[in-house]
Amino acid sequence: MTDDITLVKQLQNSKTRDKAFRILITQYKERLYWHIRKIVVVHDDADDVLQNTFVKIFKNIDKFNNQSKLYSWMYRIATNESITFINKKAKKRNVAFSDYQEKLTNTLESDVYFSGDEIQLILQKAIATLPQKQQLVFNMKYFDDLKYNEISTILETSVGGLKASYFHAVKKIEKYIKTKTN
Repeated sequence: MTDDITLVKQLQNSKTRDKAFRILITQYKERLYWHIRKIVVVHDDADDVLQNTFVKIFKNIDKFNNQSKLYSWMYRIATNESITFINKKAKKRNVAFSDYQEKLTNTLESDVYFSGDEIQLILQKAIATLPQKQQLVFNMKYFDDLKYNEISTILETSVGGLKASYFHAVKKIEKYIKTKTN
């Protein structure tokens, strides 16, 4: 596994860029895929967004300045690409982001790529009812186990605001799960 500093140098060098990019994809595609999948829900959409994310990373790697971790920078790109994708789909169908997200989550039961049990399905449906920012914060904190300062870098928002968003998300999810399991 190549460390990020070396990888970035190789990516920013035209002679080593292609090989380094293949390494980057190998090292990060699964983590980025699952982050994207939590936002866009559908497997095929996640694949499309992942591809767009890597294209954007490749085109913009020269602008990466090591002020954040490479993964945080890529995560922000993946997050923005995912949100843009969902917003375009929702706008095309003339519905709000949250309504579209909830509709997508309802299709999970018939998704051959979803292997979760009933409680995982209820959790995904609960997450889909949250406002967009709370969804992102909850997924990053709960599933990806990111620290608040990492999430703050990715979403470009304050740690205090993130803590409040996570707290409210957890309360809403708990309430939703209680109504569905009682």
